[in-house]
Amino acid sequence: MASAWLLPEHLADVLPSQARRIEEMRRELLDMARTYGCELVMPPLLEHLESLLSGAGHELDLKTFKLVDQLSGRSLGLRADTTPQVARIDAHLLNRAGVTRLCYCGPVVHTRPAGLHATREPLQFGAEIYGHAGLEADLEVQEMALEVVRRAGLQGATLDLGDARLVRGVLGDVKLKPADLQNLVTALATKDAPAVQAMSAQLPATVLQGLQTLLSLYGGVEVLERARASLPAHPEITAALNDLQWLAKHLQLTHPEMRLSFDLADLTGYAYYSGVRFALYAQGSSDAVLRGGRYDEVGAVFGRRRPAVGFSLDLKTLVALTPSSPLRAAVRAPWGEDASLRAAVRRLREAGETVVCILPGHEHEGDEFDCDRELVLVDQQWVARAL
Repeated sequence: MASAWLLPEHLADVLPSQARRIEEMRRELLDMARTYGCELVMPPLLEHLESLLSGAGHELDLKTFKLVDQLSGRSLGLRADTTPQVARIDAHLLNRAGVTRLCYCGPVVHTRPAGLHATREPLQFGAEIYGHAGLEADLEVQEMALEVVRRAGLQGATLDLGDARLVRGVLGDVKLKPADLQNLVTALATKDAPAVQAMSAQLPATVLQGLQTLLSLYGGVEVLERARASLPAHPEITAALNDLQWLAKHLQLTHPEMRLSFDLADLTGYAYYSGVRFALYAQGSSDAVLRGGRYDEVGAVFGRRRPAVGFSLDLKTLVALTPSSPLRAAVRAPWGEDASLRAAVRRLREAGETVVCILPGHEHEGDEFDCDRELVLVDQQWVARAL
């Protein structure tokens, strides 16, 4: 019999030191998003299953925990991604005609971990812009993503760009079954040339050649010119390459220190994204710190198709990559019943200071605060004196 205190696999308690850093980063990123004009929303953790898995959210089916609502008897789901919920809020609750910028931060739950060491309870932070179809919104979201990395103190940022329209343009009029398309997209993303060959064997020769060409289109900005010369002349391909070129030009002007790369076969999130997609990497991370892109179809299932672009990340993963932050300075105070002592402690706390009262018998215990001052009685006055 398992011990009662053992947690399920890939779930863990967050202890004080890590919890402090996560909470500080959460506040930092929400404040940052507000400087861009983002409004905070807090969708519920539980929703009717058909709402969570509608439209673009259907690919989340295997990731979603399901249960029965004892009040209504209907099937509910624990959200595995917040974006469909935010799209619902934009479409039905806000119902604005113009641009809406929204942000959020809360837990999501996955039935299976994304990787060997991944958690099944990420703390998802995200920001999204609704109502503007132009590249200006894509650029703003990407610059906000770069600001996340800067504020987290991560070095060696690499922004990797691609576009979901490229594979659509290569396939042209060819219609694949959803499962076959997903398998093909996975093979392209993992550069599995034999699998791409096998899955494309029955397709027209031009489609097979285009898919094989995509496998080699990764590297610096020169990849875009190679793609123009080697991919089929299709309107979606031309539009995608033009958009990537425009974004690259502006990103290089404003962020010359950042490495810009392109992987035109990496179609992670293909069923989700409708246009430009991006992933942001940092030094010390083997996987993307965050992912985002354009998903104009996300609100269609809610009866209101709106242009949409955004990104999301797991705050726990982000904080694990960040440099350790110093402990918060604090004042150590004795415990006592003296009214003047208690009033002094109260005044310090009202001024925003952390005051740690040392309870009797615990004078030498450590804590999560750097007590650099001590509250002492000097000439009948309680004052904070440096230690």
